[in-house]
Amino acid sequence: MGGGVRLRGQKEALRWGGEAKPMLIVHVHVHVKPESVADFKQATIENARSSVQEPGIARFDFVEQQDDPTRFVLIEVYRSTEAVAAHKETAHYAKRRDAVANMMADPRHSVRFNDVFPEPRDW
Repeated sequence: MGGGVRLRGQKEALRWGGEAKPMLIVHVHVHVKPESVADFKQATIENARSSVQEPGIARFDFVEQQDDPTRFVLIEVYRSTEAVAAHKETAHYAKRRDAVANMMADPRHSVRFNDVFPEPRDW
């Protein structure tokens, strides 16, 4: 049952001359100093607005933890690993990276995932 969904997507990609590849989803966990929350939000929203305009990015969500307003997760959905590298070369990425560097209470950490559902074409 579960394999059929992926196989159907692979067959469709091959029919269109492409190869079915999983999306790359990255969850970036960030703990910000309390006095930096407002500036962090502003810089990250600005970066997210520019990031969703990149062709290699399917989604770029920015969420705040309900019980701790100093903790955030960026949910970044890339169409390929090459899109991750391209994102890190943009001016808006560099601007945010430099702006928030001293706002962290702890080093950020990320976890990478492959998509299972929906199919890449449905993102």
